[in-house]
Amino acid sequence: MLKPAAIVGQVILYGAFAAFIGTFATWPKYQQIPSDVALIKLSISHLGERECRKRTPEELAKMPPNMRAPLDCPRERSDIRLEMDLDGEPIFRTVLHPTGLYKDGVSTVYKRFEVKAGSHRLTVRMDDNLEKPGFDYVKDEQITLAPAQVMVVDFNPDRGGLFFK
Repeated sequence: MLKPAAIVGQVILYGAFAAFIGTFATWPKYQQIPSDVALIKLSISHLGERECRKRTPEELAKMPPNMRAPLDCPRERSDIRLEMDLDGEPIFRTVLHPTGLYKDGVSTVYKRFEVKAGSHRLTVRMDDNLEKPGFDYVKDEQITLAPAQVMVVDFNPDRGGLFFK
């Protein structure tokens, strides 16, 4: 049987412990980014193009009839070249290599950029076949970022390529 003094002592100790946990659960206040900064997240996963070539009629004639495919497409995928400019200044340049044992997998990049909130010109260029000159996908847009806003740069071929969300 507990004495009333023991019960009061337990209440005081449990209360002090709860106050300790409650204090450090909310203080000091954590802020992921400064209050005048916004985030741009570049997150792209894409398969590079295959570099196919057309077989000549002589090559096709030498092949067995069941193997006469007009295109010769190797298994491996092309590297992907990706560039990102903010207000005309380059902030990211890279060449993404395909993953996988046979270099036939997806190329992936994830990068985050802290930028001052406000209006900016954002340009993203992507080339998924390095055999052809120039960029296959270009997105150039004037954006306005609010403080603590997160904007994602992504790629989806069904949505027309590069997009900002």
